[in-house]
Amino acid sequence: MSSMPNLPALTPEGNLQRYLDDIRKFPMLDPDQEFMLAKRWREHEDREAAHELVTSHLRLVAKIAMGYRGYGLPVAELISEGNVGMMQAVKRFDPDKGFRLATYAMWWIRASIQEYILHSWSLVKIGTTAAQKKLFFNLRKIKGRLQAFEEGDLHPETVEKIATELDVPEQDVINMNRRLAGSDNSLNAPLRADGDGDGEWQDWLEDESDDQESLLADSEELSIRRDMLADAMQSLNERERHILKERRLSDPAKTLEELSQEYDISRERVRQIEVRAFEKLQKAMRNAAVERKLPLQEGV
Repeated sequence: MSSMPNLPALTPEGNLQRYLDDIRKFPMLDPDQEFMLAKRWREHEDREAAHELVTSHLRLVAKIAMGYRGYGLPVAELISEGNVGMMQAVKRFDPDKGFRLATYAMWWIRASIQEYILHSWSLVKIGTTAAQKKLFFNLRKIKGRLQAFEEGDLHPETVEKIATELDVPEQDVINMNRRLAGSDNSLNAPLRADGDGDGEWQDWLEDESDDQESLLADSEELSIRRDMLADAMQSLNERERHILKERRLSDPAKTLEELSQEYDISRERVRQIEVRAFEKLQKAMRNAAVERKLPLQEGV
């Protein structure tokens, strides 16, 4: 599987648009075609079937990889790592589970790309804790949602909002923002230092319109996550479920004081129950991911 023949490759010096045009030539599969190819690979290790499954999803890999281009790494390398994740997904995919390959593959593609980014940035640079990794991969998205586009350090109120949402110290937010700021480049900057070659960085931006495959995968992934969360919530007792919902799944969230009065316990006790319930929920979600043979991701 690792040496799959005739797989289009994009080198760091290659032309992205030519690569995207090449992978669009591979037809998308309907559910029946995908099922039969997956069965051929799973039951007979038919490499041609596996090859067809991988190549029909290369557009999905490219689209996901583009979403990570803000980390200052070559798009070609992100796509290459995503393709490795795609091959791992095909290798482990069980068509009898009832969902499409694109849905399953999204987990593996993202995991492969994220592992590559973490390795490239080095854990010394970004930190080693799960909270710091979660901050690394979510800071840009949250800044965009909060429209925090200012240069330099973030405003204190923005830092506080991000720290609260991700449950990390405010100083970690400040430090991570400073580290990530160094990789931002103008979209009009040339791809090569000498100004020659394949044009500007903005030429490498992907088509933002959603294709049918991505829409289907997003929808099914959301359904899987909801099912996993619903099952995981059953691992909590009634009080734990209620406190966790009110503190983390409601908008606006109830305060510790409000819940302490409702249950006639101290605010600290409410906080302890919330933390314990969240840890139990995470454990149940991880177990569900393992059962479904999905890659474990930070924050699951």
